[in-house]
Amino acid sequence: MTIVELAREEPPKKGSRFSLAQREAGWGYLFISPWIFGFLTLTLAPVIATFVFTFLNLRLNQQQPIRFVGLDNYAELLGDPRAWDALFVTLRFAAIALPVGLILPFALAMLLNSKSLRGSRYFQTLFFMPYIIPFVAALFAWGSMLNPEQGWLNGMLDVVGIQGPDWLNDPGWVYPGLVLIGLWGIGSAVIINMAGLQNVPTELYDAARVDGAGFWGQLRHVTLPLMSPVIFYSLTLGTVGVLQYFLVPLVLNSGTGRPAGATYFFNIYVYNTFFSFQNMSYGATLAWLLFVVILACTLILFWSARYWVYYAGETK
Repeated sequence: MTIVELAREEPPKKGSRFSLAQREAGWGYLFISPWIFGFLTLTLAPVIATFVFTFLNLRLNQQQPIRFVGLDNYAELLGDPRAWDALFVTLRFAAIALPVGLILPFALAMLLNSKSLRGSRYFQTLFFMPYIIPFVAALFAWGSMLNPEQGWLNGMLDVVGIQGPDWLNDPGWVYPGLVLIGLWGIGSAVIINMAGLQNVPTELYDAARVDGAGFWGQLRHVTLPLMSPVIFYSLTLGTVGVLQYFLVPLVLNSGTGRPAGATYFFNIYVYNTFFSFQNMSYGATLAWLLFVVILACTLILFWSARYWVYYAGETK
């Protein structure tokens, strides 16, 4: 603490053992104490409990004493082909959904940010409106829209002479169908990208045009470098979200993995292990495997950020 800060600090009141900074810190901790209590009881305690479960034989559907089994659950996991198949299904879907979920909102944001587009604010509202609709209700609506016989999407394709596929029951079309459902709620991602685009200094575009750069040159040398923090943010959240993909296949496919196991995502397997098979210990082991996979992907992203993410004002 500097001399100026010491001079400005209010002296302790007579009979008080605490300085102004200590009293302010105390009030701060008091105000955030509900969050601290919720974090400790609703987040940290369950995390610790699930880790302890991985070393036990806790099953709710069997009347047997709970005992310590060591690494038996982890050994079972290593030899469980269904767990690795579910993880592969999740990664395969992520390879399709994640690039689309990054590129399309960015492209729409660039279009809406264009000065040549009239009514941009109305389009922003229209893109964001689906985001505020209850997700489960929207999924039932999408289930009807993607119906191969009565859905309006296949009806529109029939008008132009194209026979629409069975979106949710054909292994070759179920991933495009799920990606299409996910794109319906990209309004928040569009708004985030627009906020980033509007912070790009216009004089940089003017300088690029003076140097002879066209649209692609400006995109490569101006837009993408200055948007890289936003892209990194979206990529990180998108990776975490797609690896936890769960609600859509649970509602539309009842968590059965149909068609042909193409929608038996890893979180579906975790859910079935916990609530259908009632094997709490093995379900906790699966959950910790998912945690390790997500942590590894996140660490790789943060490690790679030093090579492609540019922060204005940062010197390297």
